[in-house]
Amino acid sequence: MLKKAIVAAFVVASATTAAQAWDGEVVACYDTVLVPAQYSVREELVRPARTEWEHRNGQAVRVHYPAVYVEVRRETHPERYVNRPAPCR
Repeated sequence: MLKKAIVAAFVVASATTAAQAWDGEVVACYDTVLVPAQYSVREELVRPARTEWEHRNGQAVRVHYPAVYVEVRRETHPERYVNRPAPCR
């Protein structure tokens, strides 16, 4: 009976010291933030600009057609989560 009481007292004492050992001080706080993917974009020429003569309504008309480009996107950094410093709540 005495052994059980001593063991029980030791278990209770060791549990409280273990809990106190894990009570630490908050040093910094961070929020997890989703950063969208980043892309490198360049324009590729499909058709250069040109000027042509056309007949419209019985007249000769000079018409300008602008250049046509296609955007080519390449992913440089994928979408990811980062930790950013934040005020502690």
